[in-house]
Amino acid sequence: MNFSRGFNNMGSPHLPPENTVGKIMLQVLLALLPGIAAMTWFFGAGILIQIALSVLFAVSLEWAMLKLHGKPVRLFLSDYSAVITAILFALCIPPLAPWWISLIGMIAAIVVAKHLYGGLGQNVFNPAMVAYVVVLIAFPLELTRWLPPRGLAEAELLPGLLQSLQTIFSGHLPVNLSWDAITQATPLDLLKDGVEQNRMISEIRRAPVFGNYGGRGWEWIANFYALGGIWLIWRRVISWHIPVAIIASVIILTLPAWLYDPSSNPIPLEHIFSGALVLGAFFIATDPVTGCASRRGKLIFGLGVALLTLTIRLWGGYPDGVAFAVLLMNMFAPLIDRYTRPRAYGKPR
Repeated sequence: MNFSRGFNNMGSPHLPPENTVGKIMLQVLLALLPGIAAMTWFFGAGILIQIALSVLFAVSLEWAMLKLHGKPVRLFLSDYSAVITAILFALCIPPLAPWWISLIGMIAAIVVAKHLYGGLGQNVFNPAMVAYVVVLIAFPLELTRWLPPRGLAEAELLPGLLQSLQTIFSGHLPVNLSWDAITQATPLDLLKDGVEQNRMISEIRRAPVFGNYGGRGWEWIANFYALGGIWLIWRRVISWHIPVAIIASVIILTLPAWLYDPSSNPIPLEHIFSGALVLGAFFIATDPVTGCASRRGKLIFGLGVALLTLTIRLWGGYPDGVAFAVLLMNMFAPLIDRYTRPRAYGKPR
């Protein structure tokens, strides 16, 4: 029997290729590229500007904290963990958010959530979600200024690259534009407000911002994130347990209500293809540091994220609860792992 399949046998010792943190993070970055391209297509070049700003601030703060603690800068910067944190944060904020939103977010992520807990591998909470929750709570107005997706009439008014740069760094739109003219509520905002006003789902979904199952544009973005996530599963960078647990739990938990009263409850796919659920399922909740390690623990973790996300969406004060759900489950991850550890070989249950 050949046990060498998949290994390089040119020389001894016969060991599998080394899989470093840097290599893993580069694969995560590659998996994010389709979703980033889709977001840029639907919401403009401001997405790329926010990514560049967040990465610049994150790497600078990472360098400063490493210097302060006397750690090897080149070694830790080459793991790209700060870059991935910055990109995940940038994908969660509006494309024309002022530049200081990224700065404050990265201070919360890199300085507070990461290095004050001891650095990579020691943090309890997902740094990108800490950053997002901090700016969301502190600056709610700036975090609600989402642009209409490409394909709507309002999207024709969207600023180009140079105008986006001007808006992000000055805080003011070009003289011929106003925030009321170019921003609008997200699909989850409209759903939440409409249901609270006792409007029927079919009436709410007449708004042009909705697509076939979720938000216009957001459906494609979610699909491209899913493609990247499936590639990560195939590459064994992440396991299937958390993404499947989140998405399947959302469908199972929302299906009975939709079947019972579709006029007041959206189709389960609406929850999946609107907002950050797919991004969170494949790229955020699967963080190996702040999530669960055991297989059963990952399934429980995913179920908890789904349940808390739906609870916040239905009864909470925010239309999309993925970030809060992930952070709350981060607190329970050590406890879940403690009670779901596999039995050691030779020991009784």
